[in-house]
Amino acid sequence: MLDLLVVMLERVGLIIAVAFILTRVPFFKDMVHHVKLSRKQEFIAILFFGFFGIAGTYFGVAFNTNTLHFNSVEMELAKEEAIANSRVIGVVVAGLLGGYRLGIGAGLIAGIHRMTLGGFTAVSCGLSTIVAGILAGVVYRKRKDLTPLTVFGIGALAEAMQMSVILLLSKPFDKAFALVEVIGIPMILANGVGTALFLLIVHNVMHEQEKVTALQAQKTLRIANQTLGYLRKGMSNDTAQAVCTILYRELEPSAVAITNKTNILAHIGIASDHHQINSPIRTEKTKEVIQRGELIVVNDGTIHCDYADCPLGAAVIAPLVQRGETVGTLKLYYPSEKVITDVTMELIDGLSSLLSNQLEIAETDHAYQLAKEAEIKALQAQINPHFLFNSMNIIVSLIRTDPDQARKLLNSLSYFLRQNVTGTTVSKISLKQELSHVRAYLEIIEARFIDRLTILYDVDDRLLAEQIPPFTLQPLVENAIHHGIRDMEHGCIIKISIQSVDQEIEIRIEDNGKGISPERIAMIGSEKVDSETGTGMGIYNINRRLMMTFGDQAALSITSERNEGTTLSFRIPKMEVRDRCEQSGH
Repeated sequence: MLDLLVVMLERVGLIIAVAFILTRVPFFKDMVHHVKLSRKQEFIAILFFGFFGIAGTYFGVAFNTNTLHFNSVEMELAKEEAIANSRVIGVVVAGLLGGYRLGIGAGLIAGIHRMTLGGFTAVSCGLSTIVAGILAGVVYRKRKDLTPLTVFGIGALAEAMQMSVILLLSKPFDKAFALVEVIGIPMILANGVGTALFLLIVHNVMHEQEKVTALQAQKTLRIANQTLGYLRKGMSNDTAQAVCTILYRELEPSAVAITNKTNILAHIGIASDHHQINSPIRTEKTKEVIQRGELIVVNDGTIHCDYADCPLGAAVIAPLVQRGETVGTLKLYYPSEKVITDVTMELIDGLSSLLSNQLEIAETDHAYQLAKEAEIKALQAQINPHFLFNSMNIIVSLIRTDPDQARKLLNSLSYFLRQNVTGTTVSKISLKQELSHVRAYLEIIEARFIDRLTILYDVDDRLLAEQIPPFTLQPLVENAIHHGIRDMEHGCIIKISIQSVDQEIEIRIEDNGKGISPERIAMIGSEKVDSETGTGMGIYNINRRLMMTFGDQAALSITSERNEGTTLSFRIPKMEVRDRCEQSGH
């Protein structure tokens, strides 16, 4: 019995190797992360684990109940033979990771195959393999996080159940009993250990990958925080040099470079003797990225630097994009292509997008400076750096505790920034776009309030095509949060209402905050009102823009009661009404 246990445990080494290889397979990663598989992925998984069960059969040893000797497994067993095997591991793992359909499917494949081999336990072993898949599927539906000890118990239970089925169904009983007496305990222990080790290795490897990804995301946000103040000034030698220095320090490549369309703006690291500032771009692959606007990886043989003894090895070259046009490149060099992993490429791709967004912001700031003399553009292109830094700090804190929420907030922040950029180029946008801008802003704000804030929307969807000046609603919502509910400890409510009132559209922003005194209400909107937390410029400018666009009747209306909240509202004419007025000359 001890010898058999040693033989069975030797097979566990093969299981460990297979488990590690599986962590590289896409459908397996989805199962580990509990992502619902497609029909095609399910079919592939069933085949894989079914054949894994078959392999477990052939890696076993045949036991002859007459001679009590062990032999290698042949394509067909003698009537008095049975197999001590690890078949159940593949079936149980399939059920635990993918549910009852995968467990039953793999069990059917491995079980039917076992029946074809013959032997007096063929039927009982085949049936118990299918039942093992059902058992694992039941556990899948009820599980949260399975501990190694629990998984060991499930694998051992599945094997113990197989021993019971052999005793119940296999004839003659004396041979079945002799078989179970010899192989029962070794198989129960070995398959329990094998199942536990299989899942333990898979989960550990996948968790390590998640940890690496989270650290990369954290590093990206740290880089964003450090580089924000530079590229917002636009692409120049000084800003590019500062950004390259930060990237070189944080990422530790062989070299970092930033180019515009024609010249090298900065180069930090090896080969700086001939990749000099303001010299023409030296590599054809860089020109190709500028032309195509796509990230590429180049190795030692394809960099094609025109300098004979250039020491640069492999590189990742990513485009820097502004308004849909490639305006330069970000290049990170490495000793060889072998050290460039998928995570590295994703990180650099994300950095290029981040730097491109910063360039967009720089252009926005420039547009704002050009438009600041026109009062109707007063609020456009303003991005609050405190809001941006606070948002990044929230996302950084969520990366470890709730990566999915962190990704969601990054998307919201990205959308918010894009809207701040695109809003500077137009005088009006649709209410749908403006409302999406507000929603992106509020998703980030809600993360800061942590269950203290409730957002209510009362919106007539038929009005969402109507036009409004950009950056009208978000500053009003921000004002309600900043001045109304910020100091409340719980029960904060913001309500946004867009409704039709006769020939007009009424837009209301309500909060249940501390309210505003009558004296200040009389001043807000009609003049710039200083306070401890602001200048009142935002509401003043919005009010001026509304009146200049739609007439004095569109002015802001403010009602408030101490400790009962504040409502800011305004009405604008519907487009069809404005069109009629313009056609009639009024």
